[in-house]
Amino acid sequence: MKKYNVQEIRNVGLIGHGSSGKTSVAEAILYTSGASDRLGKVGDTSSIMDYDPDEIKRGHTISASLAYCEWDKHKINILDTPGDNNFIADTPACIRVIDEAVVVIGADDGVQFYTEKVWQWADEQDLLRIVFLNKLDHDRANIGPILKNLKKKFKKTPVFLQMPVGNGESFTGVVDLVENKYYSYEKEGNGKGKVGDIPPELADSVEMNRAELTEAIAEVDDDLIEVYLEKGELTEEEFHKGLKNGIQSGQLIPVLCGSGTQNIGIDLLLKAVIDYLPSPDKRNPVTGKALKDGSKIERKPDSGEPFSSFVFKTIADPYAGKLTLFRVISGSIKADSNVFNASKETNERIGQIFMLQGKKQEPVSEVSAGDIGAVAKLKVTTTNDTLAEQANAIIFDDIQFPVPVFSLAILPKTRADEEKISAALHRITEEDATLKVERNAQTHELLVSGMGQLHLDVVIDRLKKRFGVEVDAKPPKVPYLETIRGRTKVQGKYKKQTGGRGQFGDTWLEISPVEKGGGFVFEDKIVGGAIPKTYIPAVEKGIKEAMANGVIAHYPMVDVKVKLYDGSYHNVDSSEMAFKIAGSLGFKKGVVECRPVLLEPIMTMEVIVPSEYVGDIMGDLNSKRGKIQGIDADADRQTIRVNVPMAEVLNYAADLRSITSGRGIFVMEFDHYDDIPEHLSKKIIDQANAEFKKDKE
Repeated sequence: MKKYNVQEIRNVGLIGHGSSGKTSVAEAILYTSGASDRLGKVGDTSSIMDYDPDEIKRGHTISASLAYCEWDKHKINILDTPGDNNFIADTPACIRVIDEAVVVIGADDGVQFYTEKVWQWADEQDLLRIVFLNKLDHDRANIGPILKNLKKKFKKTPVFLQMPVGNGESFTGVVDLVENKYYSYEKEGNGKGKVGDIPPELADSVEMNRAELTEAIAEVDDDLIEVYLEKGELTEEEFHKGLKNGIQSGQLIPVLCGSGTQNIGIDLLLKAVIDYLPSPDKRNPVTGKALKDGSKIERKPDSGEPFSSFVFKTIADPYAGKLTLFRVISGSIKADSNVFNASKETNERIGQIFMLQGKKQEPVSEVSAGDIGAVAKLKVTTTNDTLAEQANAIIFDDIQFPVPVFSLAILPKTRADEEKISAALHRITEEDATLKVERNAQTHELLVSGMGQLHLDVVIDRLKKRFGVEVDAKPPKVPYLETIRGRTKVQGKYKKQTGGRGQFGDTWLEISPVEKGGGFVFEDKIVGGAIPKTYIPAVEKGIKEAMANGVIAHYPMVDVKVKLYDGSYHNVDSSEMAFKIAGSLGFKKGVVECRPVLLEPIMTMEVIVPSEYVGDIMGDLNSKRGKIQGIDADADRQTIRVNVPMAEVLNYAADLRSITSGRGIFVMEFDHYDDIPEHLSKKIIDQANAEFKKDKE
């Protein structure tokens, strides 16, 4: 493979809302540049970027994919990212390692929620970007409001560098306002525009749009605005220099037009990427921490610097093994070498290294600073790890992934599935950083948490197809607790007489509540040897076992104090077992007299939605017994802070998506336990007791 210097590399992420056509644009780029011999289609096996069987089946991107092409003697690495909230995990990871972004916006739907979200992530990484208005061949294409919307939402000056010729079915090409040329295309052709004269009927519109572009360029520079105000125009040199400076300073956002599926405007997009967006050496150095002392150090994208790279994605393949994708920050990495994993503080053996073309692996001997590569079968390296020279070890900051918001309890169908499930889930979580797996200590369920129902459907599908593990899935049990609000004194006595030695234990207990979070408090107040010291730990053990299974609904009890203050024993028949049973019996009997109550977990949530949905969201949260804690306004979005019972929001991801048409997001975490209202408590208790009885049968 040809070796490129750092100035000849562009690392481009295709980002945007789901269904905006990012993958179709990527396929068109690969075909137009000659990297592919056909124009791949989303949803079938011709797609280079969406090659996973789940992506082919569902017709949209689930995982980010990497490919490369050459255009005008430059290498362009393309990272095609998901835009669906269920599969958004790879997007912040890719944004972390790219140098520029092409924000793909569907001309049919315009700016949608995840357009805003990925724009915000790009802002955080200080990325320059181009907006590509895709789907101009769509019958609902309407670019009129999009420019205004871009300016309003992103507080930047978007400038059309092109004008579409035709709309919907009649869309055949674009007028390049920079060069004042008309490019016409064959639909699903080779992507190379044919230069011709601007259609006469568009002459006035072209002149007006060119004048608006010139004015926007002049406004980014004090010297240019003076020239423009004095002469009413700019020279070609001033125009081109001002446009480039405006884009590279981030003041102007270039807007291009086209269609990925029809392969229209893609060649001009590639030209704009090369002309206006930066090579890795034009970006700021990457800051990390020195492993030896934690001090801040920088790495430049220079092959002469000490080697360092950042792992941004892991692909789990049951046959080929683990594939690790990395961006070389500085220095270079060679095949058949050793590197140091600074995050894990251990050495890794590097075998063959690759450039990826979708799922196809192209072996290379070296990956240099500013480039992106892959390596197979690393033993300990995972996403977010830093690979470096041991003598100059550095650790880069972790990617901040979205927090899982939806959980299912999964149960292996057979013993064979049970034996394989841990390893399979471990492999899948290596690949997907937004997936969380845990065994709930209280309910004993194996919980898998992700970004939504669809996300977990894909995980369950992959367990079966990739690893041969079949599972049943159901909503998780709510981990209720029990406690008491009153106090009592009670006798717990166990007496059993048989033909031989009997059993005898007699206890007197005082049961009372303690403050929230107090747990279990046991006090030994026995005096005068009423119960021998050797039996007292057994009484406490019996009470703890009774608390673990609850009294009113078999949920664990908390925040209870038990004082053992009296009792009696038998010289022959008493034993530790007898006093353990006596303590348990007394506790169960006494709790009933202490006004026992059921507690439910309360979650704290932040729900972020466009302003027009705030009323509907608040009404829905109130119906879920939510208590609004406050609302924070930010431009045209608002953040609702609320405490709400877990039982009411087990499927909130679907509810929010339904109310906001996919434009809302939320984060949720456990906050505290609180009493369940009495009218709901009885139903939960009856159901829990019925399930307990069924399990015992």
